[in-house]
Amino acid sequence: MLDKYRHLFQDLEEPLRKELQEKGRLVQAPPGTSLLQTGQNIRSTMIVLDGLVKLYREDNQGSEFFMYYLEPGDGCALSLICDRTHRTSSVTARAVTDSTLLVVPLEHTENWMRQYRTWYHFVVGTYRQRYEELLETIDSIAFQNMDERLEFYLRRHRDTLQTNTLHLTNTEIAQELNSSREVISRLMKKLSETGKVRLLKNGIEILKL
Repeated sequence: MLDKYRHLFQDLEEPLRKELQEKGRLVQAPPGTSLLQTGQNIRSTMIVLDGLVKLYREDNQGSEFFMYYLEPGDGCALSLICDRTHRTSSVTARAVTDSTLLVVPLEHTENWMRQYRTWYHFVVGTYRQRYEELLETIDSIAFQNMDERLEFYLRRHRDTLQTNTLHLTNTEIAQELNSSREVISRLMKKLSETGKVRLLKNGIEILKL
């Protein structure tokens, strides 16, 4: 089952790879599939094998704020540190592209933390990476104006998706930056006028950011 994705787990012990094979199950998620909801009980850990997953924070009114992407080989940090008390999720996760996930019940991952040193390092490394990404996001909110935040957001998407063409609407960007569509439209027009982006019918082409 996991032979195709063996390269993602090459740092793990062979017995642990076998357990991932035996205890985990593959889940196929088309674009837009909700994988985790705010307030949902967490009973499994998910690791992205193929595709791209976006994580958001959500407020009581349903507004979303983009946090970071999960790419192949990445685990959901929140679910990785949960135990069998079934903690509830404080984030929302959604598939951006056709994605394949490995889902493992928490009862196994909790035991692996004690049994396998490489799993412990995987979990700690994942948490540290997410923490550093969140610090970057916090910095952009605390110390940058909205135009600088917008450029940071666009660069981050370009680098993650590895393409200069982003299929994002001004409304989507406004939602993920907790701003208004009017503000984002004005700033996008400014970026276009200065030659940093080209506004397309169905997205944005990044020229010089």
